[in-house]
Amino acid sequence: MSDQRDPDATIRRCQRVLLMVHELHKRGYQLLRIVPGLNASGTSWRCGVTPRSNTLKSHGAMSATYDRMAKYTSASENQYFEWTDATTDTARQLADKFVDRFPEIVSDAQGRDWEYCGWYVQMLGFADRKAFPIAYCDFMDDGLRHQKILQTFPETTRELPFPPPGDAEERR
Repeated sequence: MSDQRDPDATIRRCQRVLLMVHELHKRGYQLLRIVPGLNASGTSWRCGVTPRSNTLKSHGAMSATYDRMAKYTSASENQYFEWTDATTDTARQLADKFVDRFPEIVSDAQGRDWEYCGWYVQMLGFADRKAFPIAYCDFMDDGLRHQKILQTFPETTRELPFPPPGDAEERR
């Protein structure tokens, strides 16, 4: 991420959540995946964090089920994952709390996934430029999952590829 602190607190918080997942990847939880999207009004970015086994075989940024998923929304501001004791935490401190508070998710996320982690580092570069990935939008049809690239928000780019697929069967 950039050395410059973004003046927009919402941007910084969303970046912090992504950096928390990156920190968890560095700790050996490389099977963690993000499921990013937008709320119904298109005003809040969402980021679910789940094991690879919970993401679709055809789309590594979509979940087959919302069980075993930690959820963050930018609408909750600095109450990450609805925690009231993390408002000033760094990405590393959030990662510590995530391991303690979501043991079932991290236990399923231990292992190596160099391909996904490589994609993740590329995605962090986009997020550094205020282009957060979007795999779904509550106000749009399911068409986003059939495109070749991920949409981004609030800055739009047509360059971010999909992450590697997950392990879960398609939802019907």
